This record gives sequence, structure tokens and C-alpha cells, in this order.
Amino acid sequence: MKYQNVLFDLDGTLTDPREGITRSIQYSLSKMGIDEPDLRKLEHFIGPPLLQAFMEFYSFSEAQAWEAVGFYRERFSVTGLYENRVFDGVTPLLEALVGQDRQLYIATSKPQIYAREIARHFDFAKHFKVIYGSELDGTRTNKVELIAHLMAEERLDPTQTVMIGDRKHDLIGASENGLDAAAVGYGFGSFEELNSHAPTYHFETLDELHQAFR
Repeated sequence: MKYQNVLFDLDGTLTDPREGITRSIQYSLSKMGIDEPDLRKLEHFIGPPLLQAFMEFYSFSEAQAWEAVGFYRERFSVTGLYENRVFDGVTPLLEALVGQDRQLYIATSKPQIYAREIARHFDFAKHFKVIYGSELDGTRTNKVELIAHLMAEERLDPTQTVMIGDRKHDLIGASENGLDAAAVGYGFGSFEELNSHAPTYHFETLDELHQAFR
């Protein structure tokens, strides 16, 4: 792949945030009077915008969903964002892409304040020109809007830019902004979910993704 600009999703693409997100969702639900002991049942919260996820998965009203988001952030901002790990192979990939003089960006629906702290704490912020995320008030949680904002701010050429992600939101965001998209199968989106949105590329492993840039 010859793209000059490479946009990466964060959760499920660069890092495995499973523990921090699911435990923070579990905490939030308990504050809302819902007991969910099985963290695996909360993994579908990884990827989509949190407000919409609470409304979809638990039929919360918008007001209830914002309350749940507030409880989630009580735990996530202090503990959850550090219950995370960088996927094996990510660091060599990022180092290689920077060595090829490509411009790297993060495009995540996670609030920008959390995304930047995660990248700093786990020592991969240095590889990225800018880290783009949503605002705490919900602005730009939609991947289409987020990528449009990034492209405009950075004045990037869509034909020279690829979006890499593990959920359908990444592929939709890329497609709606005229970008090619690379789906990765090691994250949290199923093969069926990703394939149904016709990504330009589909890599099952990080090694396959790395090889594609060589």
C-alpha cells in the first residue's frame, strides 16, 4: 500500500482495551441498577460511540444514556484507560511507517482527552502527527464527521489516505469521505460485520497488515 497518510482507529486496532472498557461499563450499569457479572457480554461496547451504545443495547433514553456515560467516565478516567495493552506488532509497524516518511494520525470516537493520555502512557504518541478524537459533549463521536474534520484540518488528499480499523464505523467513515479502508480481523468486529461494508483491504493479522506496507 502506497498511501502517504495513514489513519488508525485506536480501540481494537492499536490497543486491546477490553478490560478497562468492560469493567467501566459494568461499573456504570451497576450505578444504573443493572447487574452484569459477565464482562464478555459487554465487549460489544468496544468501538461504537458510547452514548448511542447505551441507548441501543439497554434501551436507555438519551438522558439516561448521558447519566450512564457520566458513571462510566468516573471509573474510566481514573482506572479504566490504563487497563489496556498495545497489540503485539503495533510498535514495529508504526516505526516502519514513520521510517517510510508516511504521516500517521489517530481517528477515534473515544474522547480526545482520553485517547491522547492512552497514547502518551503507552508510549506511542510520538509516532503520530496528530491524535483526533471526540469531545466530551459528544461532538464528533460519529466516525464520518470525525474523519471529515481530520481531513479538512490536515488538508489531506483522500486518494493518498487510508483508514485502518476493526469495526464497521471505521469503514463507513472512510467510505463516506472518499477514502480507501483496511479492515483488521484481530480486533472486535466480526468478519461478517466488516465484510458487509466492502473494505478495500481485509487483513486478519497485524503481520499481514505490516506486510502490505512493505
